[in-house]
Amino acid sequence: MRDLPVAVKPLLARFTSDAGARVPLVALWAHGSLALGDYQPGRSDLDLVALVGTELDGAQQAELRAVHERLIADVPLAGSLHCTYVPQGDRSDTAQHHPTWAQGEWFERPVTPVSRRELALGAVVLHGPPPVGLLPGVSDQELAEFIRAELEDYWHPVTGNAKAGLWLQDIWVDLGMLTFARASVTLRDGQLITKREALDELGSMGAPTAVVDDIRRRRYGTDLLNSPSASAGFRARRAEQARQFVRAGITTLLAQHGNPPPGPAHASRLTRRTPPPA
Repeated sequence: MRDLPVAVKPLLARFTSDAGARVPLVALWAHGSLALGDYQPGRSDLDLVALVGTELDGAQQAELRAVHERLIADVPLAGSLHCTYVPQGDRSDTAQHHPTWAQGEWFERPVTPVSRRELALGAVVLHGPPPVGLLPGVSDQELAEFIRAELEDYWHPVTGNAKAGLWLQDIWVDLGMLTFARASVTLRDGQLITKREALDELGSMGAPTAVVDDIRRRRYGTDLLNSPSASAGFRARRAEQARQFVRAGITTLLAQHGNPPPGPAHASRLTRRTPPPA
């Protein structure tokens, strides 16, 4: 098992204890940047999946929501802790939505093929057995179809002129560029890469150098507190460069991998993706 960063050990230990005191917690796993070795305290999300012994009723869901809210009040990093609660048992419906805490809200969403592939490749086991055999597996075809749909139904529409204002925000520039690079690698060779590796990939793809350097500085720089704020002019140029690069790249990528260029008739099949996760 990958060693946990010192900064998150107390938070994860408390969460495991508090959640386990309120629901029958069979297992708790971390995926995403924590499992891939790319976790940055204060910048990355803590992406968790909990396997529970029963379907959660309304009272149990309310108690779990209170657990998350208390953690946020007590521990600064808890605001980035997200968890989906999956009942143990039927593994046939991979699109089933499950109770989830993320982005400060309680709602329902599925465990995506990307998340399940991350868990299969290298979950950090925080409690109970590992996920292999307890969650549905992910074929290369399912993974590729999910990524194509995400690009076509979600990311391409938000690169349109009507959404240009979103790209003035750091989070949209970062996740738009990094998601496109990561998706490109997965569709090309079936591999999942980290956000740090995606920055290197962007460099080889001809991405705007100033945009890539800005993302690297903000996500991996060591002295962010003393870094100068970007000017309004730079943000405007960065927004347009990133948006146009991602838009053109998605159109080309989908054409290369079997999907026609996306059009306005497509409706998003994704849920709870505004704003995107960090």
